[in-house]
Amino acid sequence: MDEGIIVSNVERQEVEMTSQFDINMHTHRLMESEPFFAHLSRRVDKRADEGIPTAGVRINPDTCFYEMVYNPTFMEGLEDEHKTGVLMHEFYHLALMHVADRLPDELSTVMSKDNPTKQEAFLFKMWNIAADLSINPLIGKEKLPESCCYPGVAPFDDEEFVEGKSAEYYFELLKRKADELKDEIEEGEGQMDDHSGWGESGDIPDDAKEIAKERLKQAVKNAVSDADAESRGWGTVSRSVRRKIVDALTTHINWRTVLRAFIKRSNRANKSSTVKRLNRRYPYVHPGRKVKREANIAIAIDQSGSVSDSMLSSFFAELNKLAQLAKFTVVPFDTSVCEKAVFVWEKGQRYEKERVRYGGTDFNAPTEWVNERRFDGLIVLTDMEAYKPVPCKCQRMWMTTPIYAKRPFFNPHPEQMIVVR
Repeated sequence: MDEGIIVSNVERQEVEMTSQFDINMHTHRLMESEPFFAHLSRRVDKRADEGIPTAGVRINPDTCFYEMVYNPTFMEGLEDEHKTGVLMHEFYHLALMHVADRLPDELSTVMSKDNPTKQEAFLFKMWNIAADLSINPLIGKEKLPESCCYPGVAPFDDEEFVEGKSAEYYFELLKRKADELKDEIEEGEGQMDDHSGWGESGDIPDDAKEIAKERLKQAVKNAVSDADAESRGWGTVSRSVRRKIVDALTTHINWRTVLRAFIKRSNRANKSSTVKRLNRRYPYVHPGRKVKREANIAIAIDQSGSVSDSMLSSFFAELNKLAQLAKFTVVPFDTSVCEKAVFVWEKGQRYEKERVRYGGTDFNAPTEWVNERRFDGLIVLTDMEAYKPVPCKCQRMWMTTPIYAKRPFFNPHPEQMIVVR
């Protein structure tokens, strides 16, 4: 039904929007009957695009967020119940991590290729169909367009195509039956989407994919938390499916990759004139430019009384690892910044734990301190036990331990929160 894949934002020919379809009206309707998906929908950007035939979920490389893209003409042509089903289908792909951690090992490397082979493209089409076969029975035939692939319905009417199986089960089944279903798989039987863009996933850096994956997990976690807090917050999502959604969140990402990406994306260009590199546009007329990129990162360490010495030690242990990637400025704080203890941690150096404060916690203190200076990024190491601070002028990220990540004092979304173990 959807692209269900990671693709980059490629330049599309501008097409005049012929439909006035308002997706927000339908997500509001979804909120009334399916609260869990409504909670997740609020955390996913949605963008109209006449350049795709139907709908899909993908990574936006500029924001490093998953977004839902949809053809408004296609959506407008569906019956209202089917519109809700399509939205649920897209959000199920995200909630069950079909586009992230759930990718089979043989496809994880394919996703980084600019020019996949014919066989690799065929395997990926199998995975798309397998994911749809696992999702659609959770929604129900009556809520989906008739053309959707469904276990037990031709061409997937073999007795082995029973309902209630995982995407991995159907993927292995499709591989075994690849010869007899070759034409249906190549044509995307039962899918109303365009697969032509999936090979462009190589245009998105691996670190951007890691960031998007971590943010998606946080969005799903928050939606799960919101649904649990309401008496009928899960709507039609069964208990067994709830467990699958929670289980899909248990896999761990390499947080150092995310930190590396954060530093990389915080880079600010320092430019100076030079005659050594030619100006491409006006060679020998105007001097070229020499660009040196070095991110200026501040690391704010929460030293309030609620942060134990063992937790503080674990923070410094992680900073020693981070120092292998870049230099940064350490900013100790509690209700205020301890100015005399601020120092630059040079790349490659090691330091032992040092406690300089024992007071309360105020996240405004390090944020305002950074806002008054020229920094490209702020990482706050904390137990998350204080009110949400004022906005930060540079990008800000939060790091905490698993215990405090489960019940933070505030929700940092859309900013990242990374769990260190």
